[in-house]
Amino acid sequence: MDKLRELIKEIECYGVNNDVPIMSEDSIETIRSIIKENNIHSILEIGTAIAYSTICFASCEGINKITSIERDKVRYSIAKSNVLKSKLNNIELICDDALNTNINEMYDMLIIDAAKSQNLKFFNKYKNNIKDTGIIIIDNLEFHGYVGKSSEIKSRNLRQMVRKIEKFIDFLDTNTEYDVKYIEVGDRLGVCKKKNL
Repeated sequence: MDKLRELIKEIECYGVNNDVPIMSEDSIETIRSIIKENNIHSILEIGTAIAYSTICFASCEGINKITSIERDKVRYSIAKSNVLKSKLNNIELICDDALNTNINEMYDMLIIDAAKSQNLKFFNKYKNNIKDTGIIIIDNLEFHGYVGKSSEIKSRNLRQMVRKIEKFIDFLDTNTEYDVKYIEVGDRLGVCKKKNL
């Protein structure tokens, strides 16, 4: 376990030093607690990056399988190398655009941590792969403090992306299918559970 901890620290340092967007430590810890409290055994993750969060969650007690999708070929190959080093055998990596991937299996948890402007598409595409008692988690809903301030953003591209995140939050707040709560850790997490279970 110490070797795994060392590897996780190494991956974290690599991410920070090379500007790879990785999940914050407090978000990782919060999700690990949710995994434990809800008896989660399988996870579908959209956005592997370099497999930092993937390995953190795969090493949780009781996780039998985590499938993680990454479209960036360079990051995918680094992720693959990190997974090999971890010696964990419950991780399946897929190199593809998650919007083009078809997954037939059912999972206990969905984690969306990829292209923020596509959150709604990822949510709608993969919610049916999550069991009725499952949980959907979305990371970075604050987007570095820009969310809620899109009208003040000068850069057109950034403004459009932030507007899409704001629209997605409106969707979460007004949907009738899920109970949604926000946790103010890292860059803000959204946690969705199906209603009326």
